Amino acid sequence: MNELTEQEINRRNKLEKYRELGIDPFGQKYEVKNTAKEVKELGSPYTHEELEEKNIEVSVAGRIMFIRKMGKASFFSIQDRSGKIQIYIKKDNVGEEQYNLFKMADIGDIVGIKGKIMVTMTGEVTINCETYTHLSKALRPLPEKFHGLTDIEERYRRRYLDLIMNEESKRVAMLRPKIIRAMQTYFDSLGFIEVETPVLQNIKGGATARPFITHHNALDTDFYLRIATELHLKRLIVGGLEKVYEIGRLFRNEGMDKTHNPEFTTVELYQAYGNLDSMKEICEGVMKEIAKKVIGKMQFKNPFDPESDTLIDLEKPFEVLTMCDLIKRETGVDFKNNNYTFDEAKELAKKFNVPVEAHFNSVGHIINAFFEEYGEKTLIQPTFLCEYPIEISPLTKKEKDDPRFVERFEFFMGGKEFGNAYTELNDPIDQRERFIEQLKEKERGNDEASEMDEDFVEALEYGMPPCGGIGIGIDRLIIFFSESESIRDVILFPQMKLR
Repeated sequence: MNELTEQEINRRNKLEKYRELGIDPFGQKYEVKNTAKEVKELGSPYTHEELEEKNIEVSVAGRIMFIRKMGKASFFSIQDRSGKIQIYIKKDNVGEEQYNLFKMADIGDIVGIKGKIMVTMTGEVTINCETYTHLSKALRPLPEKFHGLTDIEERYRRRYLDLIMNEESKRVAMLRPKIIRAMQTYFDSLGFIEVETPVLQNIKGGATARPFITHHNALDTDFYLRIATELHLKRLIVGGLEKVYEIGRLFRNEGMDKTHNPEFTTVELYQAYGNLDSMKEICEGVMKEIAKKVIGKMQFKNPFDPESDTLIDLEKPFEVLTMCDLIKRETGVDFKNNNYTFDEAKELAKKFNVPVEAHFNSVGHIINAFFEEYGEKTLIQPTFLCEYPIEISPLTKKEKDDPRFVERFEFFMGGKEFGNAYTELNDPIDQRERFIEQLKEKERGNDEASEMDEDFVEALEYGMPPCGGIGIGIDRLIIFFSESESIRDVILFPQMKLR
C-alpha cells in the first residue's frame, strides 16, 4: 500500500464499503439494450416536451468519464464503444440508496444506467437516470493528458488506456475489421474460397525474408513461423479449388519502422486460369470497393508524407508502368534496350551511388537496386509497376518476349508498396531451377533467399493450371485508408522494445 498514490488508496478503501452494501465491487451480468450513439440518434429529432410525451426507455452501460456532483442532482457522462452520453441523476428519481451509491463513484468506474431520454436546456441529448447500477470499480485513476505527444510510446504499450482516452485510436480499431470484412465480401462475390494454411512450416518459402525459428518438441525439429502463405495456397490450386484466398498473420524477423512490424497481416489470393491482368482487375476493384463502401470517399491524403498537399486519387484508372521505364525516366539509364554486362551495370551503379550488395551476381539485381534508390519514392498515385528481373522473382512466370524479366507487378501508392502479384510459375522444371539459384544466393550470403521445397515441386509435377496470384499488406492498407501515421496506430498491440 505504501507504493500506491492517495487516489489509489481511497479507491481501494471503497471496496469494503461496496461489500457492506451487498454490492460486488467488480459486478455481475448487466442487460445492455442501447449504445450511446443509438440514444443520441433516438433523442436528437425531438424537443424536450416531445421526448417527455414519447417516454423512450433505454438501458446503457459504460465507463464514467466526467462527473459534476451537486447536492441532490448531478450530471455525469459515460463512454461505451460508440461514444459518450450524458446522464442526469436526481435523488428524488433513483432514491437515497442509489444516489448515495452514485456519490461513491470515481471517474473510470463502469456503471449501468436505465432511464428515459431527455434534452437539456442547452440541447444535449441526455438520459434521465431511473436505475443506477454499479458494475466495476476502477482502482487506478485515468490519465489526464494521456494522448499527448510525450506519451506516444505509452499509447502503444498500454493500448487499453489509449482506447479509453483517444477517440481516434478507437475509430481506427473499429475501422480495421470493416475494411477486412469488405475485402472478404468482395472476394467471396467473385467466387473465391477463404481457407486456412499452417503457420508452422518446415521450409522457409513463398518469399525472400528472414524467418523466426521455433522448435517443435514432439517432432524434435526446428520449424519456421511462416513468412508467406503462397506455397500452400498454390498446392490448393493444384488440388482443384481453383479460386482461394487467405487472410492471416505472417512473421518476418526483420526491422521495425513506421511501415514495418515483425508480425503483420496479409491477404494472398490465387485464381486458376487467371494471369497478371486478372490480378490488376481484382486489386483495383477491391481498393475502389473499400474506398466507396467503407470510407465513403475516393481521394486520400498521403499518410507517408504528411507535409504533402497532393491527394491520392482512387477514382481514376490506375497507372501501369514497367520498372525499366521508371528507371529510365528518373535516371536516363535504359536497362530494357541495352544488354549491359554485369560489370557495366556495376559501373553504372557506382556512378549513380546505387548500393551493390555482396550476393548480387547479375544485371537483374542491379536493376532492382536502381529502382529502390530512385524509383519507389516517386510512385505517389496508384500504380502497377510491372516487369521485374527474374533474379528477384523465383516463383513467377517469365515474360514471353524477354526472359530477363517476369510477369509480375507490385502495387504502389504514396511511394510505398501495398501489393505483389504474379502470373504464377507452374513449370516444375523451371521452378526447380529457380530454387537451385536461390540456394546459390544463400551460399553467397543472402540470408533471405528461398529454400528448396521438394514437395511443392512434386505438386507442380501433377499439373497446376495457368494461375494469377496477389498478396496485399493489410496493415499498410489500413494506414492508408484511415490516414494514420504509423503501422503502430493500426495494430492493436504492436511489437515494442523491452523496457
